[in-house]
Amino acid sequence: LVIPDQFYDHTRRRVASFFGDGIVAHVGMAEPVCPDLASRLYTAAVGTGARVHRGGTYLCIEGPQFSSKAESRIYRAWGVDVIGMTNMPEAKLAREAELCYATLALATDYDVWHESEEAVTVEAVVANLLKNVATAKDVLRRVVPLIALPRTCPCPGLLKNAVITAPGAFPPATRRKLGLLIGKYFPAPPRRARAAKRVRLRRGRRRG
Repeated sequence: LVIPDQFYDHTRRRVASFFGDGIVAHVGMAEPVCPDLASRLYTAAVGTGARVHRGGTYLCIEGPQFSSKAESRIYRAWGVDVIGMTNMPEAKLAREAELCYATLALATDYDVWHESEEAVTVEAVVANLLKNVATAKDVLRRVVPLIALPRTCPCPGLLKNAVITAPGAFPPATRRKLGLLIGKYFPAPPRRARAAKRVRLRRGRRRG
């Protein structure tokens, strides 16, 4: 088992942000994993008796194909520890949603750079994945009781200074769409204020 603390996004065709359409936000990704949740996950994983590695870099490839030998060697030269197809862009989206996020990677095989190991096959991956299912369930049973509120990590305030668009310039439709994420920082204006703004806009058009 591996609990990585860094990610490299090598995907190409996935939507990687909730923002856009007139509202811009830049959430920090220097430390993409919640330290508190990762610590609890590590404690729970060790409790199963499995071999657990804390930390490391997870590279997310687009897939669905496995890596070529050339790609695998390059990734290894980059210092990548784990390769998968699932953790990006979810790690980025979790940051934007101010969620506590951590990954429990279930190793299924060596990548194709390892000449003494067999080439990666779907059969081998599935067989090892099934072996990991029981361990993963055990980790979940152990980690849930360790998660408590209120949160004391930085995650609940990640968007506080991330939105750079002026609130007055928020497109109404985008504000509504992102209300669950930004509402606590930028409450929607009262209905009367919105109605007054519409009246002013109509008057301005008539004058023109």
